Amino acid sequence: MNKKNKKIESSLFPDLKIEAKYRSIDLFAGIGGIRLGFDRAFEDNIETVFVSEWDEHAQKTYAENFNDGLKISGDITKISNEEIPAFDICLAGFPCQAFSLAGKRMGFDDDYKGMSRGTLYAEVVRICEAHKPKVIFCENVKGLTMHDKGRTFKVILGSLEDLGYEVYYKVLNSKDFGVPQNRERIYIVAFRKDIDSSKFEFPESYGEKTVLKNIIEKKPVSVKYYLSSVYLNTLIQHKARHAAKGNGFGYEIREMDSIAGAIVCGGMGRERNLIVDNRLTDFTPVTNIKGQVNREFVRKMTPREWARLQGFPDTFKLSLADTHLYKQFGNSVTVPVIEAIARKIREVLDNA
Repeated sequence: MNKKNKKIESSLFPDLKIEAKYRSIDLFAGIGGIRLGFDRAFEDNIETVFVSEWDEHAQKTYAENFNDGLKISGDITKISNEEIPAFDICLAGFPCQAFSLAGKRMGFDDDYKGMSRGTLYAEVVRICEAHKPKVIFCENVKGLTMHDKGRTFKVILGSLEDLGYEVYYKVLNSKDFGVPQNRERIYIVAFRKDIDSSKFEFPESYGEKTVLKNIIEKKPVSVKYYLSSVYLNTLIQHKARHAAKGNGFGYEIREMDSIAGAIVCGGMGRERNLIVDNRLTDFTPVTNIKGQVNREFVRKMTPREWARLQGFPDTFKLSLADTHLYKQFGNSVTVPVIEAIARKIREVLDNA
């Protein structure tokens, strides 16, 4: 086992007990993508001591892949600061829900650090104000920077600065980090001000450039992933109607030597990332469909292929129904991007 994969394996099979240099908490954890990136970067020097995720299906996937005996807490708003162990690093892929700003005052004088108490990001602030970790790491959609004409983002940055942190942020694209997906996200890193973070910088890229053919299943996939002729025709007609109106909406078939568009929240948009896979030999349907299986070999990508688009290892277990898995990976993070940033964070902490 090479050094890079050592922590991945210890996360997935954690019978090996380690004394870690840094303790982390995983808020709005999803299926653990942020944690996995930090595990890769910090190796044996990080230990997760608290996990919170409210979605029961995501909890199942998380627990199956990080079998470390930790109880996954649900609604973070019902967890007191005292119930959370001391920690050094806060990982928070907080949901992109509407932020309540206090009108012309731009939110800084609202209920709690510029946010209504019902805003989930406020929970990150609450917990970090109580525990004062060394680092706070957040990930969100690129559009967060433009929400409410930029005032929402200003509230977020201001709240971290008010807590005593030096804040860095940057939009990075997953395609620059070894996965074939055009996915821009905003990443926020905040160091406690008693830590010299002056040399911190975000990574520019990480890993080799890849295309779809590098992540496609090596063996032919089930016929269930191939579109019915009726549905494919519906997509064609729908796209034609929008094109006639000058709109660009509609399905898209990706070339094998190209990259995917962003797989999106909720797992929707699979039709924007269709591929042609001519290895199918038996067109007999295995699900109820209208018409027959299309003869143009057009299919959706599988959940495992979506996992690879997000940089999850093939050892990551996918036991739930496809519907849940598509949603989970659409909502997740690109692990290699997280790993690359985490390596930069580790450099600062190890030299502090």
